[in-house]
Amino acid sequence: MMAVDMLEDAGFEVAEAATADAALAILEIDPTIDVLFTDIEMPGSMSGLDLADHVAERWPHIRLVVTSGRSGFTNQEVPVVGRFVPKPYFADQVLHAFEKADAG
Repeated sequence: MMAVDMLEDAGFEVAEAATADAALAILEIDPTIDVLFTDIEMPGSMSGLDLADHVAERWPHIRLVVTSGRSGFTNQEVPVVGRFVPKPYFADQVLHAFEKADAG
């Protein structure tokens, strides 16, 4: 919820999903979404990284930003169009990653 508040404070319209499956359902009905910010550790049938891979394949226009508290994770493990931001993060780090993420 802290990330939602941070993004809304930065002027983004945010659609929040508790699971990767719920995120996919939102993406199916809302073509205006242009950035996905997800944690790797997601409840449900897939991880946030699996979600990012699926989104990169299905909706290549969506920029991807992935976060995690796991040490040793890097940009190279995120789909090529995405960025990784380690936890704990600051708002400016996430916003910079949004800018640097390359939509297909």
